[in-house]
Amino acid sequence: METRQARRGPKPKLGTRENLIQAGLRSIHADGYSASGIQSIVEQADVPKGSFYTYFASKEAFGAEIIDAYSERGLARLRAFLCNAEMTPVARLEAFFDDRIAAFRKSNFVRGCLLGNFSAEAADHSAMIRQQLAKHFKSWSAVFEQCISDGQKIGEISPEFSATSLADFLLNSWEGALLRMRADKNDAALREFKMIVFGGFIRRIPR
Repeated sequence: METRQARRGPKPKLGTRENLIQAGLRSIHADGYSASGIQSIVEQADVPKGSFYTYFASKEAFGAEIIDAYSERGLARLRAFLCNAEMTPVARLEAFFDDRIAAFRKSNFVRGCLLGNFSAEAADHSAMIRQQLAKHFKSWSAVFEQCISDGQKIGEISPEFSATSLADFLLNSWEGALLRMRADKNDAALREFKMIVFGGFIRRIPR
């Protein structure tokens, strides 16, 4: 895969790098990693093509940074819901998934999760991208794990399975449901996910 040294030259314009990342996020989330060309991305960012290599050594390195940016945004959303001490842990989980399902309905069930999309499209072909995906999935799972652990500590969630196992299962199942959602173009897989998870695996302990 082509890799270029970052070019030396005039001091880069403030904000150009961020503009490229935001343009890349939009393009790759809409069209996929392979279908998103550098030329199209720099045109969206309104910068010369040569500027791309001032900031990124290759398209692969750029993709890894797109994953970072998307994951950080997703992590902030996760924490906003799952670390909300004003709600019980199960209520936090349900609120998060309800919010995501509503967002996907509004977008007509397109795009899904960019981490999942990258996993399906590029993880087999790029060690750099695969490592970034694994790192960020682990970060997301840790937020689920803490919320589930909080629920187990107060007796709201059954301790039959460890918080770590439940968190990994929850995230893995959700990512799979998002892929099916895109194929079916409806919310059936998401509703079934929520019904099974909150009706079985995330069980409230009877009072």
